[in-house]
Amino acid sequence: MRQKISFKSAGLTLAGQLETPTSDIKFYALFAHCFTCGKDIAAASRISRALTQQGIAVLRFDFTGLGNSDGDFANSNFSSNIQDLIAAADHLREHFKAPQLLIGHSLGGAAVLAAAEHIAEVQ
Repeated sequence: MRQKISFKSAGLTLAGQLETPTSDIKFYALFAHCFTCGKDIAAASRISRALTQQGIAVLRFDFTGLGNSDGDFANSNFSSNIQDLIAAADHLREHFKAPQLLIGHSLGGAAVLAAAEHIAEVQ
């Protein structure tokens, strides 16, 4: 099942999509896309779909200034991407359950590695 999600990061509204399995949820994951990509790139969709088939819920979202998220991409940077990831994890923690898995594509991979130390539940 797909559900539109929005949350705040640095006062801006970011747009996301939560994909959940039809069976019980084992745990939650957070997906970070590449530098100028968005939550709807083929890789993100395919990875999310494969994980949901394994019982893992996945939140993917557009970083500040990209896709359907507010803000100006020109004013974003690697640090703001990390802040966006932490805000996404906080949203999951508050409304669902904190992510235990972080997934990143290209620069999103570097961003999840940097954000991991700020998300205690990540395994």
